[in-house]
Amino acid sequence: MLQQTQVNTAIPYFKRFIERYPDVPTLARASLQDVLKSWEGMGYYARARNLHAAARTLAERGEITVPSDYDELKKLKGIGDYIAAAVSSIAFGRPLAVVDGNVKRVLSRLLAIETPVDSAPAGRVFGELAQRLLDARHPGDFNQAMMELGARVCRPRRALCERCPVAELCEARASRRQSEFPARTTRKPVPRYHVAVGIVQRNDRVLITQRSPGGLLGGLWEFPGGKVRSRESAEDACKREIAEEINLDVEVIEYLTHVEHAYSHFKIGVDVFACRYRAGDVKLHGPVDYRWVLVDEIDEYPLPGANHKFLPAVKKRLKEHS
Repeated sequence: MLQQTQVNTAIPYFKRFIERYPDVPTLARASLQDVLKSWEGMGYYARARNLHAAARTLAERGEITVPSDYDELKKLKGIGDYIAAAVSSIAFGRPLAVVDGNVKRVLSRLLAIETPVDSAPAGRVFGELAQRLLDARHPGDFNQAMMELGARVCRPRRALCERCPVAELCEARASRRQSEFPARTTRKPVPRYHVAVGIVQRNDRVLITQRSPGGLLGGLWEFPGGKVRSRESAEDACKREIAEEINLDVEVIEYLTHVEHAYSHFKIGVDVFACRYRAGDVKLHGPVDYRWVLVDEIDEYPLPGANHKFLPAVKKRLKEHS
């Protein structure tokens, strides 16, 4: 959970997750849909899919606990160097340094490292430095302290040097260059896409479709739609996408709302339309499943964050026209 989510945000999710899935066998027995629903709102859903797959792998081997060995951990789906080192050191006391964004920032300022943190050599450079500095007697405490130092004191935009326990050793502070570190390569502008979504209503039910298990938002359910093409209106895109993805002919009857949503590498602007089913049988070209659901059933399905942003407008209209 802490790979891409701040601690304060993750805590309530963690407590609910552990209460529902207290051990490896319980998580392995759960359906992926239930796991995704428990994860709903944190984003980066591949983490939940990988965690579920790892639990099932362990259960298939007859193992009921997480392995303590670094190499064995890395054999599980979704576990790379960072997570394997974190679990090995914090849970099992293995002398392995953890290197995340916070640790890279601390090290880059402390030692005035010019290597961009997002460059190819960064993993090796910062990994070797962190391992050299590691307190092998208390690796878990050391790793957590380094991460906390970066998150709470050696912050990205304004380092709180007056509160830093290693300020007198910091080369960036000594040269008053804190704002220059960590170095980064030149970033490309974040692309933004225009998306049209249709709320397809048939009698008292609306259509939702399920995304393919792999890739972005894999396994989640959503209202159908897609990208608006150049010189195409959002309304036309809505009808075209629904025809192409699920083989239905619909009529756009009302513009509902617009929302903006950001992912890690791109942003989307979403126009949402109320649509009336006209003709056709559902044939899936992209989605892997579909449901015609009542408005009160929508919350039973794990939905992407963008859908949650316009869901109140959808529910309001459906209840007004039910």
